[in-house]
Amino acid sequence: MASVKQFQVTFDCANPERVARFWCEVLGYVVPPPPKGFDSWEDFNRSLPPERQDSAFACIDPTGVGPRLYFQRVPEGKVVKNRVHLDVRVGTGLVGEERLAALEAECERLVALGAVHLQTLYADGVNESCIPMQDVEGNEFCID
Repeated sequence: MASVKQFQVTFDCANPERVARFWCEVLGYVVPPPPKGFDSWEDFNRSLPPERQDSAFACIDPTGVGPRLYFQRVPEGKVVKNRVHLDVRVGTGLVGEERLAALEAECERLVALGAVHLQTLYADGVNESCIPMQDVEGNEFCID
């Protein structure tokens, strides 16, 4: 049986580059080099037929450890809650007030990038605190 060596996470969105650049900032990801034969992504984009221009964008983990994120333009808008979402793990190993402070600091940083703070879920004796949010196009994610 073959094992999976890599995977990517794909986002449907209206503006792939905008959403990709948001997630680059959130995760410390980078835009990969343009395809061979092109000096920039702008040059590559201009080479496409008009209907395919601005239709996709990607970002990668510069360490090569995390999955590639791929953003593709779709005609329909987001209408329901995500069935899958990303957890941005900034509080790993922290508990109580120290964890909450780390989550709130990250929330503040991401709101400045265009994210929306939905609510803060406080530790309840079973679960630790987390902060549900939305990215620049309304996709849900959590700061955990």
